[in-house]
Amino acid sequence: MNDQLQQVIRDKLLEAVQTAAPDFTRRLVALPKVKNKAVCVIGMRRAGKTTFLHQCRADLMAAGVSAAQLVYFNFEDERLAGLDAAHLSLIPDTHLRLFPATVEHRTTFFFDEIQRVPGWEVFTRRLMDSGHHTLFLSGSSAKLLSREIATSMRGRGWEIVIHPFSFAEFLTHQGQAVPENPGELTSRQSAVLDHHFLRYLEAGGFPEAQGLSKPERCELLQGYVDVALLRDVIERHGITNVAALRQLVRRLLGSPAGLFSGQKFFSDLKSQGIAVSRETVHDLLAHLEDACLLQSVPVATDSEKRRNVNPRKCYPVDTALIHAFDRSGRPNSGHALESAVFVELMRRKYEVGYVKTASGYEVDFLARSLTNEALLVQVCAAVDDRATLEREVRALREAMVEYPRAQPLILTLESRLPQPSVPKPIRLLPAWQWMLGGAGG
Repeated sequence: MNDQLQQVIRDKLLEAVQTAAPDFTRRLVALPKVKNKAVCVIGMRRAGKTTFLHQCRADLMAAGVSAAQLVYFNFEDERLAGLDAAHLSLIPDTHLRLFPATVEHRTTFFFDEIQRVPGWEVFTRRLMDSGHHTLFLSGSSAKLLSREIATSMRGRGWEIVIHPFSFAEFLTHQGQAVPENPGELTSRQSAVLDHHFLRYLEAGGFPEAQGLSKPERCELLQGYVDVALLRDVIERHGITNVAALRQLVRRLLGSPAGLFSGQKFFSDLKSQGIAVSRETVHDLLAHLEDACLLQSVPVATDSEKRRNVNPRKCYPVDTALIHAFDRSGRPNSGHALESAVFVELMRRKYEVGYVKTASGYEVDFLARSLTNEALLVQVCAAVDDRATLEREVRALREAMVEYPRAQPLILTLESRLPQPSVPKPIRLLPAWQWMLGGAGG
């Protein structure tokens, strides 16, 4: 078996060095400036992790590093069936025999979906400890990759999450200019961005889904979810109650942004004759989050008990998944907008919860940055109706009493002029302007 594996590894290494990077839309993701860290790239399948690895490799080549020192290796290859930790050393050993001159230089390995190999974390730790290698590791399991890196490498891993395209990346992919000052545009320029933003909410940010018709896009995205469920949930976690899992996916992807109660979902399944425990429902939700398919948001509170007893809000990793799983026929623009804002907060590495005020008003997001800056964000598709605007402002003002240091924002779907006035310090602006960096936060 070793001879066969070694030949496959040899072929893959030669191909990796000789093949130029594919065309790609540049992802606006910063690499850590901290030295001697394994860069751990995680995200849902097909979100662009592999392309990001090629982007990093191309940047290093442009900086003068030779192709022989930059090795991309994808472990999702049926020829590698049976590969385990004992065989992983064949990769650097074979590489050194093929390119002996690299012994004098640092070699960077880009290991794509390495988590498929049992025991991979010990191997990567050994490579890092050698002092001769730089590692980029990718995986579609957030907890598996980050937990094992943290355990085995003891602080030597740096996590980067790749989401589907941001709005700025979407514009670039479509050949559209990204404005340098999105808060200083003419009415015509703003209207053009309104149009592109509506397209973004419908088409989403999965690279392969761009330019497809709605039926093609829905079929593609449903296929993505099926593969993620099979490989990243069912196979990885040994799930046997597939019916309950699929019901949960349809519920959360088709009706995002609403409050989700595990107890209520358990009762609904029971009424349909689907046997499942309450613990299993919570486990299934955790597995879907682990697969980076969606994310749940707790109520914002310092009380662990209150977090546990209150329902959570769930958001898909991409707005196009809503349209692929919603059977209502409604446009769902409000839910898509709220989901897009949430993903942008995740992209900016905010810790997010939703606010329930003492009077029962709800604010969509309380978002805290790593530097403890805070935002209170209310998402509203339209504020043309005065009663709607007053309701959103009232909820924000009450939340501002509890969180006086948070910057309050109301984000809307379009840039209709004139915008209604709101009391300071609340700011009202189109969500795309905030996403493109034109509103602080």
